[in-house]
Amino acid sequence: MEFGRVDEHELDSIDFSLPAEPVFNKTVLNGKAVKDAKVYVGCAKWGRTEWVGKIYPPKTKEKDFLQHYVQHYNCIELNTTHYKVYGEVGIRKWAEKAKGMDFKFCPKMYQGVTHRGSLKGKDFITNEFFRGIVGFEEHLGPIFVQVSDTFSPKRKTELFDYMASLPKDLQFFLEVRHPDWFAKEDIRNELFATLKQMNIGAVITDTAGRRDCAHMHVTVPKVFIRYVGNSLHKSDYPRCDAWIERMKYWLQQGIEETYFFMHMHDEATSPELTVYLIDKMNKEMGLNLIKPKFIEGGVSQKPKPKQRGLFDKDF
Repeated sequence: MEFGRVDEHELDSIDFSLPAEPVFNKTVLNGKAVKDAKVYVGCAKWGRTEWVGKIYPPKTKEKDFLQHYVQHYNCIELNTTHYKVYGEVGIRKWAEKAKGMDFKFCPKMYQGVTHRGSLKGKDFITNEFFRGIVGFEEHLGPIFVQVSDTFSPKRKTELFDYMASLPKDLQFFLEVRHPDWFAKEDIRNELFATLKQMNIGAVITDTAGRRDCAHMHVTVPKVFIRYVGNSLHKSDYPRCDAWIERMKYWLQQGIEETYFFMHMHDEATSPELTVYLIDKMNKEMGLNLIKPKFIEGGVSQKPKPKQRGLFDKDF
């Protein structure tokens, strides 16, 4: 993921602290933990050749990547559906790889809808997208709608009308990126209030070069977090620590489902940071999440020591 990427020498000067808990969230969360709340951790793609010999067996063919991926993660932020509209038959074959597992596919809306021209008049292609993803059946997680970096609040009516037209029996999360959505309080407040009214989640993106996208607003009692690490830079570990504390707090306040997606500018090292994250989540949050298992004798990078004292701020 290239969004928010900065040169490595700039990382030490960035304040990665997560924003304080918005008062707004109290209008969504009731302050009581939900019994059997769900927590999912995954990556954006399963087709990473760099993982062959690391968490996929040596000489694993690409067609077999998914059947190995589901042994290491319990969800995936499915970016492949952003680039092509898949039919139901093909998607059912993917779902079969997770048969009997509590595994969720979180498909990203097709770019022909969200990144090519107006959102108006996209009913046909939107419906074709939905015709395919119903094949996931019980493995279908939230659907991720992202608009482009250039999509500004000047087009808010177009955006809100489109989001309001989406099926009410499916869960959607929206990611906006244009800085103007976050720069002015009135625009920011309108965005989150509108999403709450529509029962649509707000994607939270934590990346080095766009701290405004780590907004911390919860518009439904579910969260969809896109964390972008920096290839095991020393800041990656305390950043994960801060997220564990925030996710633990949200679970205590009534979050029903948590989706945390591990991104890297170099995805080769995503499994290593995932292991660090999940080990601490399981310990601090009382969970029993599966995690990547490295091939014996394979190449992996050990987590670097945590830098004590960084980002030790309250909510």
